[in-house]
Amino acid sequence: MTDRPAATVHDMSDRAPVLEMRRISKTFPGVKALADVQLTVWPGEVHALMGENGAGKSTLMKILSGAYQADAGGEIRIGGQAAVIAGPQAARELGVSIIYQELALAPNLTVAENMLLGRETAKAGFVDRRAMARECAPILQRLGVRFGTRTPVASLSMAERQQVEIARALHAKSRILVMDEPTTSLSSRETEALFALVRQLRADGMAIIYISHRMAEVYELADRVSVLRDGSYVGTLGRQDLSADALVRMMVGRDLSSFYKKDHDAHQSRGPVILSVRDVADGSRVKACSLDLHEGEVLGIAGLVGAGRTELARLIYGADRRASGTVTLDGRAITPRTPEEAIAAGLVYLTEDRKHLGLFLDMTVRENINLGVIARDSRLAGVLNLALGRSRSTGAVKALGIRVPTDAVTVGALSGGNQQKVLLSRLLETKPRVLILDEPTRGVDIGAKSEIYRLIDDLARKGVGVIVISSELPEVVGICDRVLVMREGVIAGEVGGPGRPPITQENIGAIATGAISGLAA
Repeated sequence: MTDRPAATVHDMSDRAPVLEMRRISKTFPGVKALADVQLTVWPGEVHALMGENGAGKSTLMKILSGAYQADAGGEIRIGGQAAVIAGPQAARELGVSIIYQELALAPNLTVAENMLLGRETAKAGFVDRRAMARECAPILQRLGVRFGTRTPVASLSMAERQQVEIARALHAKSRILVMDEPTTSLSSRETEALFALVRQLRADGMAIIYISHRMAEVYELADRVSVLRDGSYVGTLGRQDLSADALVRMMVGRDLSSFYKKDHDAHQSRGPVILSVRDVADGSRVKACSLDLHEGEVLGIAGLVGAGRTELARLIYGADRRASGTVTLDGRAITPRTPEEAIAAGLVYLTEDRKHLGLFLDMTVRENINLGVIARDSRLAGVLNLALGRSRSTGAVKALGIRVPTDAVTVGALSGGNQQKVLLSRLLETKPRVLILDEPTRGVDIGAKSEIYRLIDDLARKGVGVIVISSELPEVVGICDRVLVMREGVIAGEVGGPGRPPITQENIGAIATGAISGLAA
């Protein structure tokens, strides 16, 4: 482990750290959130901060931003000087800016008005919008954005709104920029644009603290990575020392190999076919796809973005209307027209967009878990069996390790991993024969991923057929018995299983890009 950025990235031998946080602790009633945590960040560095949900990352950053006050005994130094950060305004004056996942912008105001919010330029007692526009224009020009100072923020994309947040930080002459899961709502093209901007800011000497669960982003951007676990500082890795094994071991205390099924042939013999899909198409994106899913099998569907994976899943489930083809479950043809009909047939689907299409964020954990089986709990005259609902929710929270103080909390207040487990709990209460999981670990931390992988394997061992759609190739390779690879709306090849090429990232990638057909062993 190292405490300085690699010399190949930046030579800072003659410079001091821009931020030093030493012996930082924070105690809430009955909970020790941070215990003697340290963090050192240098100018012109992208410093990734990683750890499971609940590890203390957000608490540490809220102390840096002035939202929380640390317990006595710790020290914060900014630019080599001891800093007392009594509140958010003090943090801004010291050059600290934070861009949260939920952007703090006023959509009804213009770009310039948001950049100068709370610091408006006035003339004769009135807001001088022309002067504000002139003041902000050079910063937008420096960032190379495609919108102007007078553009309403409501008309901007999520990526452009992030650029407004960054422009606001530059106008405030921030030296330290904290980015909390900045790519969660971005497309791949928008993500690349953000990465280019981060590199530009680093080259200009800004220190960037980058919080992310996505290892690929950390590998691409980070000069160093600091890891927290259970509120404690574990260590810091330089760029030259980064590896998935090392980071996972630091974050969760065990090796990466324990995350996945170690033996793809653990289920000695495949069970009978329980789901048969023949020539299913939608008339546009998906073209005559066929597949078989065996009892107790984990079948992966991989491919590049836009290959048609989600569209195929929605056709099988009945969320979208099929133009042609048949779906057979346990030997019986099914044509579900609603989610209720699909669930009744024994087929459930976990959407990739849990917040908008899966969960009711303003409802409680208990209510979300019970929604799929609410009709079963009704007594005469439609009166719910509330005791049964409480019992079911309590059991699900325990079985899936959902981290909540009580199942009466709203789902919107939970972390991404816990939200995903709530949605999975609801689906599993319907006792499905086939479970389709679309990006089941998107936006969840390493620990939650491990628990979801364990759950998938347990379900398969109990005879449930599982289809996993994932963009993370290590995940597909690690948990699937077979993998179908889609390209341009068709199933272009298959890996794993009898007489097929082995399941490797290289084989999947070659089929996905058209380098090989993947149909022959």
